[in-house]
Amino acid sequence: MRSHMRTLSTLAAALLLAGCSMIPAYERPAAPVAGSFPYPSAQDGTPAAQLPWQDFFPDARLRSLIDTALAGNRDLRVAVLNVAQARAQYDIRNADRLPTVGVSASASRSPSAITGDQVNSYSVSLGLSSWEIDFFGRVAALSESALSQYLATEEGRKAAQVTIVASVANAWLALVADEELLALTRETLGTREETLRLTRLRFENGVTSEIDFRLAQSLAESSRAALAQTQRQRANDLNALALLIGQPVPPDFLVGLTTRDVKLPDVPAGVPSEVLVRRPDVRQAERQLLAANANIGAARAAFFPRISLTAGIGTASSELSGLFQSGAWGYTVAPSLLQPIFDAGRNRANLASAEVSRDIAVAQYERSIQQAFRDVADALAGRATYGEQLRALGAVADAEAARFRLARLRYESGVASYLDLLDAQRALFTAQTALVQSRLASLQNQVALYRSLGGGWTEPVAQ
Repeated sequence: MRSHMRTLSTLAAALLLAGCSMIPAYERPAAPVAGSFPYPSAQDGTPAAQLPWQDFFPDARLRSLIDTALAGNRDLRVAVLNVAQARAQYDIRNADRLPTVGVSASASRSPSAITGDQVNSYSVSLGLSSWEIDFFGRVAALSESALSQYLATEEGRKAAQVTIVASVANAWLALVADEELLALTRETLGTREETLRLTRLRFENGVTSEIDFRLAQSLAESSRAALAQTQRQRANDLNALALLIGQPVPPDFLVGLTTRDVKLPDVPAGVPSEVLVRRPDVRQAERQLLAANANIGAARAAFFPRISLTAGIGTASSELSGLFQSGAWGYTVAPSLLQPIFDAGRNRANLASAEVSRDIAVAQYERSIQQAFRDVADALAGRATYGEQLRALGAVADAEAARFRLARLRYESGVASYLDLLDAQRALFTAQTALVQSRLASLQNQVALYRSLGGGWTEPVAQ
């Protein structure tokens, strides 16, 4: 019994001595960006990183599409599987920190070397084999690196979700604009076809010139071309949405809204040093930096002795009935030490490689901060300018509508030429199309601001 206690004491001492870490102290690199964003943002409201996408997108049909995408998008499925794989790799590395205990049993029958008679032999043993006692933290550093990689893939999954949510929203908004443009183009085509019919009658009766007829024909055909282009764009947007949600979209799918009807909440930008580190892609880069930092600790520990322990306790007997008698037990404890003496510079090269990998990870982290800052700055620039652009384009559309109405009255009264009427009609269609496209760009810019500030991955709070 005392011998067993000595064995347990030896193992406990080894566990207490293990745990020395050679991982460099981590300090988060300073953000290489300005202390504030270059354009103002909303002062009130819930920060994007704390605002669930279910609350940001008010339309129930859009939320349903996003739910479908989160369940069926293949890119997101790959990201989730990457998390599971990284977790398994971490479990493997973490298991190296603990001894592997196994039991073995054997039975044999062979002739005795002395008498030549057949002799039975039975044995049972319980033990651990070549367990590395982590005095210098090599195994712990590898486990820490695997943990950081696992957490980085989890942040990568969140970043993938942010991308999917924003992409579905943008595709849905594009379909909103497509339907509005289709209605506008069909209305314009109908007006121009009626104008062409009347102009043909006037030309055939010698009331107007062929120039007027050809101008009307040109505008009608231009409308048909614009209609075909808009139909193709809508089909492409439907295909893009089908890829995002992971299942077909019916060809007759209708949003039933206009760009004027869609309202999205404004979100505050905050301070870059606080906001940008909430983005999943930035946190993923930092986790990868932590993993590279931990690998340096493992490379440093490789210069020191590697101590392993093999131990076991077992019993043997020539009779099965006497196998577990108290006098038949025995134990072994066999520590071993391996000190690198000459490795042709392998350990130094591994350490240099780990340090360079850490420097690369620092640069990638800083690059992710700078990219995040640019994303927010671009979206804020759009927020600061789209309002005035939409106001001006709305005024242009109103002015062109009034001009077209007056040109028609003047033409019907014989005061203005037919060329003036067609020019006013063409300018009105161009102005209305530009207004719809600008409203779409403004709405997608709001989605970009929400995404760039780290929104899109939080789950709704259970009520």
